[in-house]
Amino acid sequence: MAKLTFIAGLAAGYVLGARAGRQRYEQIRQTSAKVWNSGPVQKQVSTAKEVARTKAAPVVADMVADAARATGDKLRSTRTVAGEAIPGSGDANGTPGTDPWASATRADGAA
Repeated sequence: MAKLTFIAGLAAGYVLGARAGRQRYEQIRQTSAKVWNSGPVQKQVSTAKEVARTKAAPVVADMVADAARATGDKLRSTRTVAGEAIPGSGDANGTPGTDPWASATRADGAA
C-alpha cells in the first residue's frame, strides 16, 4: 500500500510539474540568479571563502600532516626484523640486497 501511495505521489508531481512547464522554470532560474548575484549574498560568499582560506585550510593541513606522521610511524614500527627477512631482498634496516627479480626486470636491460 505504501509503495502504491508513493508511486501515485510521483505521478501527481510529474503531471503538476509538466503543467508548470518551461516558463516557470525560467522564472525560478532568473530569480535565483538575481539573488545569487546580489551584493549581500556575494559579500557573504567572499567572507566564507576568506574564512575557509584563513581558518579551515591550516586545520586541514595539520590533520593531513598528523595522519601522514601516524601512518609513517605505524609503517616504521612494523618493519621486517632481521630473522624474518627474505633472502636477497635486503636487511631489516632497508639496505637493498641482491634481488633476483629486480635485476631481471631492470629498465636499462642489464640482467
